[in-house]
Amino acid sequence: MTEPEPDLAESETLSAFAQTGDRDVETTLRPRKLDDFVGQPRVREQLQLVLESARRRGVPPDHVLLSGPPGLGKTSMSMIIAAELDAAIRITSGPALERAGDLAAMLSNLAEGDVLFIDEIHRIARPAEEMLYLAMEDFRVDVVVGKGPGATSIPLEIAPFTLVGATTRSGALTGPLRDRFGFTGHMEFYSADELAQVLRRSATILGIPLEADGEAEIARRSRGTPRIANRLLRRVRDYAEVRSDGRVSLDVARAALEVYDVDELGLDRLDRAVLSALVKSFHGGPVGVATLAVAVGEESTTVEEVCEPYLVRAGMLARTPRGRVATPAAWEHLGLRPPTEVPWEAGRFDQGNPGLFG
Repeated sequence: MTEPEPDLAESETLSAFAQTGDRDVETTLRPRKLDDFVGQPRVREQLQLVLESARRRGVPPDHVLLSGPPGLGKTSMSMIIAAELDAAIRITSGPALERAGDLAAMLSNLAEGDVLFIDEIHRIARPAEEMLYLAMEDFRVDVVVGKGPGATSIPLEIAPFTLVGATTRSGALTGPLRDRFGFTGHMEFYSADELAQVLRRSATILGIPLEADGEAEIARRSRGTPRIANRLLRRVRDYAEVRSDGRVSLDVARAALEVYDVDELGLDRLDRAVLSALVKSFHGGPVGVATLAVAVGEESTTVEEVCEPYLVRAGMLARTPRGRVATPAAWEHLGLRPPTEVPWEAGRFDQGNPGLFG
């Protein structure tokens, strides 16, 4: 059984997961070559060697696994791989491959050298995954015809291809599947300077007058994620066109981001609600994520998948065996004085209300 993705509201501006309005714009903004891809220098260098070596030998490159948080460019990188190989690309996702027959039909239609991209490959159904093992290693699939004692297995040769898998949860991949990838690249969060380059390129493509200080302000609040940076750029553009002269300056960027509830550290309404509930209602924790989600009126998966990763990276929230706790930085960000003694650092998790550990 595969786990569901978090149920995200469309208004969550700082969610790194793709929303309906992002997809058409992202298609326009995607780089076409490795040289145009901003950030991820280590992965780009490694991939360039893999692809160039395969081109010189005249064979498809090893299968590629791209892992990392959502919004960092895994899909864009897969399309670049196909473009660099001058090959066609077929795109699907793990949840869409529920039966082995679905995968067999897709594999049988691949031409030699094609690229098959499977997004969220950790969510692929087990029958399709087991068929994929043989396809990745021997470029062959076994199609079962009939049912019961009369069923027969027919081997079907498929053209040599390159599989590019993307996952936000590399730990959820089974060992046999992970071992069949010849190259694994982990996508890291972007620095503010790298995000500024992304914004500069996007503003040029979209025709947005973007000043350097406005660019830096948006980049600083984008949580290290290009998808969020591009989304904030479009929201700031809307503000600039309606309430200003259309240019995105520092003052315009700050005013626009205030309207959209994005604060100085890149926290939005939901992030602050989580911290506020944790600090004010539960005295800094520890508290279980289910209880915390009820307190802010959201689903547990939304709090865990959307809010927590950035709050942990920002040093405002910590996960402990007994639940979530607020760090002194969280108290200070809310304008409150942190407690003089931090219970979880002293190992005294049992001083809270045991009913909070849901």
